[in-house]
Amino acid sequence: MSAPLTIIGSGMAGIGLLRQWRALEAERPVTLISADSGDDYAKPLLSTGVAKGLSPERLAAGSALDVADRLGAVVRTHTRVDAIDLDTRTLRLGEERLPFGDLVLATGAAPMLPFDIPSRVASRVFTINDLDDYRRFHAALAALGRPARVAIIGAGLVGCEFANDLTAGGHAVSLVAPESAPLPRLLPERLGRALGEAFQAAGMQLYFGRGLAALEEVDGHVGVALSDVSRLEVDLVLAATGLAPRSALAEAAGLAVSEAGIHTDRSLATSVAGIYALGDVACVAGVNAMYVQPLQASAKALAKTLSGMPTTVAFGAWPVVVKTPLLPVVAYAPTTPPARWRVEGEGSDMTALAEDENGRLIGFALTGRCVRRKVELARLAPPLLG
Repeated sequence: MSAPLTIIGSGMAGIGLLRQWRALEAERPVTLISADSGDDYAKPLLSTGVAKGLSPERLAAGSALDVADRLGAVVRTHTRVDAIDLDTRTLRLGEERLPFGDLVLATGAAPMLPFDIPSRVASRVFTINDLDDYRRFHAALAALGRPARVAIIGAGLVGCEFANDLTAGGHAVSLVAPESAPLPRLLPERLGRALGEAFQAAGMQLYFGRGLAALEEVDGHVGVALSDVSRLEVDLVLAATGLAPRSALAEAAGLAVSEAGIHTDRSLATSVAGIYALGDVACVAGVNAMYVQPLQASAKALAKTLSGMPTTVAFGAWPVVVKTPLLPVVAYAPTTPPARWRVEGEGSDMTALAEDENGRLIGFALTGRCVRRKVELARLAPPLLG
């Protein structure tokens, strides 16, 4: 019998790899280790669940037990790996030592919190990065028994999607960010302002150009002090201030890592033979793409490699479809700063073309009815990792 395959992480990367791999390799034993409940779910649904009235149970396609039964795996939930011992090829789980053959690190990315959370309001401040997080937030909304006042800190992809979702779900949303417009990493300012206008028209309160100064308890609510001395009083706070790859376990074991994640080649192999990285934690040939399509392509390629068919991965020009129905947005961010953005259109229907100094298309952003140009422009743009 072949040595067991061990996968650390049960998100879309870990379970997606297991699903792809089982289609090729039916007999080899595999252990999936999850720090949370190990449910099989699609992470993009987390930011649409409130508006659709979906309970956490309805977001899950299957429990950890279902995953174990359906995919022939040992699934260990609520289990943390303390260390990787390269000399003995074992994982340290408290006092236990678990041998591994091939090892896949699919540990994802963790929310960054660049501000302090006082203990008196900690139970009302949330991040939503997995299904367990969604369970806690969903319970907090339900406990109020009325529409909530929610301050969202951060206007990137996660912040904007949750702002749209909560507003559509009937809650009062205040969106706070230091930038001048939403989605600053994906959209030039003119298109970002169009999204902001759509948010305001839907009743959202926008506090741009302002950072968070402090959180405090105020008469059973959360006081949100902003950098311009203005103040908000809300029921709940949702922090959407970015994600950082969970690479500490790999770094402690001596694998090559950086702020961009665990370094791999295009076969997803790390700097240590027999250990691979996948998903949000992986920096593949210098590219960390925390989106669904690169993750799925990587899982498919790695499944083949682990089944004895060495395969490298390529990322196409895959634009991001932002889940903001208040104003449809599609963006393919350039990997290097453009020489200029060429903006066409008016109102909320705009096309922005990112061009290099020679006038070549290196990215694009679309809003409103112009999102229909997604396929056309993706064919002209350079691949993310060719």
